[in-house]
Amino acid sequence: MKAPKVIFSCVECGNTSPKWLGKCPACGAWNSYEEEKVEQAGSAASLKRAVSSRPAVLFEELSLPEYMRYGTGMGELDRVLGGGIVEGSVVLLSGEPGIGKSTLLLQICGSLCESRKVLYVSGEESGGQLKLRYNRLGMQSERLWLLTETSAEAILAEAAKVSPDVMIIDSVQTIVTEKSTTAAGSVTQVREAAQAFIQYAKSTGTSVFLVGHVNKEGGISGPKTLEHMVDAVLYFEGDRTQSFRIIRAIKNRFGSTNEIGVFDMTDRGLVEITNPSEMMMAEHTFDTSGSCAGCIMEGSRPLIAEIQALVCPTTYPVPKRAADGFDYNRMCLLLAVLEKRLGLRFSQQDVYLNAVGGLRPDEPAADLSVAMALISGLTDRVVPDKLVAFGEVGLGGEIRGVTNIEQRVKECIRLGFTTILIPKRNMSAHLTAPEGVRLMGISGIYEALTFLKAKS
Repeated sequence: MKAPKVIFSCVECGNTSPKWLGKCPACGAWNSYEEEKVEQAGSAASLKRAVSSRPAVLFEELSLPEYMRYGTGMGELDRVLGGGIVEGSVVLLSGEPGIGKSTLLLQICGSLCESRKVLYVSGEESGGQLKLRYNRLGMQSERLWLLTETSAEAILAEAAKVSPDVMIIDSVQTIVTEKSTTAAGSVTQVREAAQAFIQYAKSTGTSVFLVGHVNKEGGISGPKTLEHMVDAVLYFEGDRTQSFRIIRAIKNRFGSTNEIGVFDMTDRGLVEITNPSEMMMAEHTFDTSGSCAGCIMEGSRPLIAEIQALVCPTTYPVPKRAADGFDYNRMCLLLAVLEKRLGLRFSQQDVYLNAVGGLRPDEPAADLSVAMALISGLTDRVVPDKLVAFGEVGLGGEIRGVTNIEQRVKECIRLGFTTILIPKRNMSAHLTAPEGVRLMGISGIYEALTFLKAKS
């Protein structure tokens, strides 16, 4: 019997090579090749020509599928999933160690078990450890089954006996399959184990949650094809030194990829934050320069984000730039616009930018609030605490229009802001504000500067 053939696969793009390479020629990633053993296939003469058992059909003859959804018991998670769990779907949940992935999944088990049977498979923790968390969360259920196993074949055999409606695998990097002799967590093991669970989900209609580890770069550990194989990929984000947690969908075959779910980590588990704007602005700084509120859209939800900027004279030949929660290159672009169009000397200042609360405003509508925070930090003029600004800043210093203007304005009014700076292009007859609220349309960044000087 021939020994298995050894090849090397890139964990980022899946490119293969007969020998190890330091840099992948396909995607350019460094140190991404891992050893993989491939069983020798039979000779070409012994292989029979495959015949498809599913003939091609016309699109006009296809019927629309009726996906069955059911809630998880946590509205914020249902929002990210697109309305709930789809029967037969496979969801990959990834995040930093200790961020709360297992806690979240164990919490939704309490709600799911009221009407469905759930099998929780743990390859990392013992039954005693999970029982301690189970009691701490105050859960009680007679329809939640626990299996501590790392063999994919044994898990599927036990699942055939229990016949669960929902199966949770914590985590897929600890599962091994007999189809490969490599170590757990390798490219081959993760791919083969995930494929086995996906086939089980599609054939039985069981909804499967896979917990994924992250590597040191922050991506999901294992082959990149893992994200393509599953139906939805969720990222659990947050700073472990803070209580806020955010779930983002970067892939969802049954819903939008723009929605987020916001949670608060407490000693009793994760608590949903249904009004994240109010929570984010609870510690809004007053009478301090370098701070401005802005409105961003996360899917269909408008959120008020506080942008803070610290501008101080530099002691180095090259000034320092740092951004937390905001794109660094976008910040440098805005600094160049402010220096060129307004004559503000940022080239002699260190600049530190921060988006408060763990939010990551990545849409152009956050430009105006960032620019006003930078101007306020440099001139030491305080932005009024009841002012909110949003709009895209162009390279010529113009303020460009944004989408979802009505939802943004309503959210700002609801939170008590009395002055709202918006792009002039978005000013229209049907956009009205109640008494005491002032809507100002500005066409250029110079108007924002003159307004700030007039209010100081």
